[in-house]
Amino acid sequence: MDQLDWNQLRAFLHTAEAGSLSEAARRLGLTQPTLSRQVAAIEKRLGVSLFERIGRSLQPTSTGLALLEHARSMGAAAQELSLAASGHAQAVDGVVSISASDMVAACLLPAVLQTLAERAPGLRIEVVTTNSLSDLRRREADIALRHVRPSEPELIGRLLREASASFYASKDWIRRHGHPRRAEEAAALRFVGSDRSGRYLDYLRAHGLPVGEHNFCAYAENATTAWALVRQGLGIGAMMDEVAASCPDVQRVLDEVPPVRFPIWLLTHRELHTARRIRLVFDLLAEALASPAVLSPSGRQP
Repeated sequence: MDQLDWNQLRAFLHTAEAGSLSEAARRLGLTQPTLSRQVAAIEKRLGVSLFERIGRSLQPTSTGLALLEHARSMGAAAQELSLAASGHAQAVDGVVSISASDMVAACLLPAVLQTLAERAPGLRIEVVTTNSLSDLRRREADIALRHVRPSEPELIGRLLREASASFYASKDWIRRHGHPRRAEEAAALRFVGSDRSGRYLDYLRAHGLPVGEHNFCAYAENATTAWALVRQGLGIGAMMDEVAASCPDVQRVLDEVPPVRFPIWLLTHRELHTARRIRLVFDLLAEALASPAVLSPSGRQP
């Protein structure tokens, strides 16, 4: 088989990442019919279907996903070659997307991104705030911060550290209701929950708290919102200890319940890590988040 035409491969890559021919054509400065012909040509050359239509979008087939990783690697290499040829190999610019939970995004990332802006002013960072596990294989993000060990073999990850979380209430709530310390006291307390499906209830029970649905006064899936409800005095909630330490209006309760320990993993795709801009952001995040942050009362690193 002849070598693949780079223009055809690039058409496939941008269509896969954009999810539509029209958007990919706009990004490449081509007409949609021209781009469509290039995609059809690479499918004919390979003898496979690379896309399937789902609703109004195009999604790579399993064969397309396998080819996509190689196309991204070639795209990153082409960009590096272009930079070197133009004498700007050390220039780092472009967009890097980082996926993180809402609380990590709000409290831990801002100071890191400020440092990054000073080191590489040409970079533009997109923060993808989500409490779900972003699928790096489909480029929902270039880099992800997760609290579970990665299972995908095509990802590379670095365990930054173990963090801890405990139960907290506002000082005003404690003045009104007392300071509960033992797990069995939870049966008579009000909590701010994260969902109505029973997942958070199971989480509390797994940590020895004898609670039921009647113990919840409010729910908020968004952790930043749930924490605001706790600080307002609605009830007890769990929070990362280093974040809670920056809030003078809250205090740890249920002190005899051991803190929850959880990992902080930094992940990227094996192929993406070869891109200079992603490698720079990955290494800086690893350096900055490897130890507990010292946050100001506003929730930001001083």
